Amino acid sequence: MKKFILITFILLFSFSTQAQDKKAKALLDQVTARVRSYDNIVIDFKYSLNNSKENINQDSKGNVTMKNNQYVLNFMGITKIFDGRKTYTIVPEDEEITISSFNEKDDSAITPSKMLTFFNSGYKYSMDILQDVRGRKIQYIKLIPTNARDQRKEILLGIDVQTKHIYNLIEMGKKGTKTTLTVNSFKTNQPLSKNQFIFAESKYPNYYINKLD
Repeated sequence: MKKFILITFILLFSFSTQAQDKKAKALLDQVTARVRSYDNIVIDFKYSLNNSKENINQDSKGNVTMKNNQYVLNFMGITKIFDGRKTYTIVPEDEEITISSFNEKDDSAITPSKMLTFFNSGYKYSMDILQDVRGRKIQYIKLIPTNARDQRKEILLGIDVQTKHIYNLIEMGKKGTKTTLTVNSFKTNQPLSKNQFIFAESKYPNYYINKLD
């Protein structure tokens, strides 16, 4: 009898988990579809890094403008421009610019546009808690990397239930590091300059330009 009860419990738990996974998959698919429906996206964000063991607490702000796979990212005093072929990393403090080609076959290459749909492969996922954040319903999905060598223990992805936009992303490292990216502003289909994603070398006359390829 005890064995029967145990087997029943295991089956019920399995069905419940599968149902949660389907709900999580459906919500992630909605997020992906919403992101891909926009002509462009402009995001202001806050980035926090914490590790209590190492006594590290860092906060930074940034912004990124994206259209298809092109982007302009401003973060920690550095600007990155990707025009679809090359990445231009501009460091005003050092008056240096690094130019490198983008390898489409390199799956490990992370771009801002991928950050909004990164969860589509390489993770197990399940529904987590639902929180009320200043009147917004934020549904969290727990992501577990399937690659054992991944240094991240788990990721919590917060999704606005109404808009299907990503509200925040919390990464827990295996060594106790916690990083949080919170979206402060999410604008779509903004009027952009035709030169938005074009690097103009003439704007940096005294910079050292380092061409990697």
